Amino acid sequence: MVGKNCFAIASDRRLGVQLQTIATDFQRISKIHDRVFLGLSGLATDAQTLYQRLVFRHKLYQLREERDMKPETFANLVSALLYEKRELAKDFVVAGTASESLYGACESMFKEDMEPEELFETVSQALLSSVDRDCLSGWGGHVYVVTPTEVKERILKGRMD
Repeated sequence: MVGKNCFAIASDRRLGVQLQTIATDFQRISKIHDRVFLGLSGLATDAQTLYQRLVFRHKLYQLREERDMKPETFANLVSALLYEKRELAKDFVVAGTASESLYGACESMFKEDMEPEELFETVSQALLSSVDRDCLSGWGGHVYVVTPTEVKERILKGRMD
């Protein structure tokens, strides 16, 4: 979700196969560099493989260009790697098993030009309220709020069943 000169990315912490919980501290958000974070849902091994391929491509870009990728360039790389065109949203993006309730929560809570703290509260409330409605998500969450000068990571406590 975007705010005023900042953005936030959040995910739950549960790793499971259908109703079986395998881990309760799974990290779905990966840092590519200071301005690019990647959240991957779905099968854990596929997500890890895709992450490794994207890091490899980013490192090749760094060697060739001697700088980090711009977020727009990285988005194009992800789109090309997945072999489909993506429409880049200007406000928020949702994915995963709780995506339907997340979409509704984000749609009702989103406001333009939120400051970092307000953005954190909005993303956290949307995530926790949506995860509470989905039995395949849970065990708290990770939230990153990224501004031009800093990255704040916070761990949320939520339903743990």
